Amino acid sequence: MRVYGIDIVKGSVRSRSKRPLFALCRIIDDEIVSETEVSLFRLIRILEAEEPDILAVDSLQEVAADTKELYIFLQSLPPKTDLVCVTGGGDHRESLAQVAGRYNITFNRFDPYAEARTSAKVAALGAGCRVEAFADTCLITVSRGRSPGKGGWSQNRYTRKIHGAVRTKAREIEMTLLDAGLKYEMKEFRAFGGYSRVIFVVSAPRAHVPVRNLRGSDVQVNVSQPRLERIRFVPQSGKPRYLIVGIDPGTTMAVALLNLDGELVHLSSSRVTSIADAISLIREHGRPLIIASDKKEMPGTVEKIRRSFNAVPFLPRSDILVPEKFELASPVQYENDHERDAYAAAMVAYRHYKNKFASLSKRIPSGVALDEIRARVIRGRSLEQALADLAPAGGDEEPKAREPEEPETETRRGRQREYEAMVSRLRSLVSELYAEGQKKDDEIRRLRRTLQNERSKVKSRVRRDSEVARLEGIIKNQKRHLRREEKRNRTLRKQLERMRTYADLLDGEDLVPLKVLESLSRDAIRRLDAEMGRNPGDWIYLGRTDGWGKSAIRELAEVQIAGVVVPDLSVLPPDLVSLFRELRIPLIGEQGLGLRLQGSIGICLRSALDDRYAVWQEEQERYEREKKVDSIETLFKEYRSEREREVRKGG
Repeated sequence: MRVYGIDIVKGSVRSRSKRPLFALCRIIDDEIVSETEVSLFRLIRILEAEEPDILAVDSLQEVAADTKELYIFLQSLPPKTDLVCVTGGGDHRESLAQVAGRYNITFNRFDPYAEARTSAKVAALGAGCRVEAFADTCLITVSRGRSPGKGGWSQNRYTRKIHGAVRTKAREIEMTLLDAGLKYEMKEFRAFGGYSRVIFVVSAPRAHVPVRNLRGSDVQVNVSQPRLERIRFVPQSGKPRYLIVGIDPGTTMAVALLNLDGELVHLSSSRVTSIADAISLIREHGRPLIIASDKKEMPGTVEKIRRSFNAVPFLPRSDILVPEKFELASPVQYENDHERDAYAAAMVAYRHYKNKFASLSKRIPSGVALDEIRARVIRGRSLEQALADLAPAGGDEEPKAREPEEPETETRRGRQREYEAMVSRLRSLVSELYAEGQKKDDEIRRLRRTLQNERSKVKSRVRRDSEVARLEGIIKNQKRHLRREEKRNRTLRKQLERMRTYADLLDGEDLVPLKVLESLSRDAIRRLDAEMGRNPGDWIYLGRTDGWGKSAIRELAEVQIAGVVVPDLSVLPPDLVSLFRELRIPLIGEQGLGLRLQGSIGICLRSALDDRYAVWQEEQERYEREKKVDSIETLFKEYRSEREREVRKGG
């Protein structure tokens, strides 16, 4: 069998400037014949000339940029050549490494020649899907090779010659189809002197039709196939893949399907799933090798499904705990707890057989279906028996007849001595290699200890640096708090000193202390509260009265202060004086008080302040009497006007 594998080296089918170059590997009867680099035009020429059975690619994007170009590329292939995408098609795509891993084949994925070689090998072993884009019918069109044109004196003879050639070629093709025993339908288009066109619809694939494209001087033949609505991917191997199935039965049944590499294939749950539905769902995705449950005793529903497939049961030693289920199902997206439990059961089964699968991968030769070996070993066969089962039933070579034993001659004894000397040399070589291996093992252990010590030192240094950084951050915060508290302490000390000075002045008999207010504003009142505080009976000295506000005066009146001293009463606005009168806050000028100021504290003579306060009280009493008289007069006027309105209404 001829299998050709390709992989792109450089360029792209989408690029107009850098056309693609492919690595082409030819494998004939399981032997690599050649590996060359070809262009796309040269590749098509080689395929037409050599007609291999399979052209293997790992991605259709390497040979066609879109569906239209893929149809054109498939049309250009020889009829007997199948295009095989080894990584699968449709929604079930895999990487080339995954496909090769199932046959225990390794390769350098950065080498295009290695990828082309691997694609050809796995395609020869039955991996991948055939790409089908045409129906199983063939369309043969026989038509004129050139137009008759307007012509001249010999136009009729020229037209008869062309149409006659079309009729003759059509008869030849009809005889060929009859000899091949193919069913066909023929449609003729008559013209002057013969046929202008003949169409054959053959009920057979193109590979079975013994007619090829032809372009001559008078006639041309075009062999084509009708396109399918969608490109189909048909697996080369009809065997379904092996699965590890986890089932969580109950009112809501969940099914989790893994391949033998532990990759999730399907995960679903439903409240209306019966045993028959579950069996059908599993059969759609493959053949179950292991069926697992999350309970240490298999439920009856799971056992019925297992028996229907004759699968290997797997039960954990104890019921899987919920925290372990969360850990096992964390890499996947599940809809409910039932799907989580089913996936956890399947994953526990996979982990149980994981080491055995890895051991088998190392022991079996390349080019053998790894999943088939795994399945047979899990079912109880030994590795040798599994390999023997997969070996071909018969070989091309007949078993050699048993040769008679060679007589005991000098030649045989000499050969025996050579073998003994060779064995002796190999034994000495083995001992030397063993000693060298022991030295290397000792060196590796020493380096590992050194590496561990260095890692311990680095970890200690990192822990120490992190601890130092943490402590430095704490110290920095504490220093910031300390500075803030020291500042607050200084402020409180100053305030305490002012309060002591104020208290000492209060104890004096001839002097009255005053608390200085910078201006009649709320901000100034807040600063006064912060520095000295406001208490009932305090005298306030107001430095500036410009920009005053009623709200600030009312805020002063909230605390029953003794009064306010201002620099000059004559310049105060009448509204300000009236507001102080209404709020009964004494307002006194500083003239004659002997006022002295020092910072936020001032002092004045008590006797002078008392005299001024007595004067203010007299004025305040007069103001209140006048206010009462005005209010009575207002009430009288209102009463009189009301009576006049009533009299006028009565008259």
